Amino acid sequence: MITQLKGRLIEKNPTSVIIDCNGVGYEVNISLNTFSQIKDEEAIMLYTHLQIREDAHILYGFFKPVERSIFRLLISVSGIGPNTARTMLSSMTPIQIRDAIFNQNLEAIKSVKGIGLKTAQRLLIELKDKILKIIETEDQIELPKNNTIKDETLSALEVLGYPRRQVEKLVDNIIQSYPESSVEELIKQALNKL
Repeated sequence: MITQLKGRLIEKNPTSVIIDCNGVGYEVNISLNTFSQIKDEEAIMLYTHLQIREDAHILYGFFKPVERSIFRLLISVSGIGPNTARTMLSSMTPIQIRDAIFNQNLEAIKSVKGIGLKTAQRLLIELKDKILKIIETEDQIELPKNNTIKDETLSALEVLGYPRRQVEKLVDNIIQSYPESSVEELIKQALNKL
């Protein structure tokens, strides 16, 4: 299994890139989310998923491991193939997909081209519990720099009478959306949503 590629960026398109790894060029299918994060520098590294079919071996590339994890969860659902999963990751960010599944937001999932009502319902049912692992993993990876601000915000909301467990996910989402926010701004945004 090819799990990552590190090399020289030869070609970059919204749907694919070509990476030269020691003289071997790999075509890697990507989402618009990954495309937007790839800088126009020569050196590149993508986390990959190799799809093996009778007629082809197809590589899918992701800028962050969490996007690959969500891709793998999506293709585990009957009726969702790699191209539909890639379309989802092009229509929504990994965080939006994660939150839509966790919050059972059927309309958000149905809004993706190629996903009908039954497939969206199946996806929400099958991935509800599995998405918790992604939430835990990403929170450990992406939130440490904001831990002091997060802790101060949660403490302030506790003083105002909101249970910590109830507001922690909301605060995490606000930090993801507005990483440069101060404690005061986070508290105001949280109170507006409570």
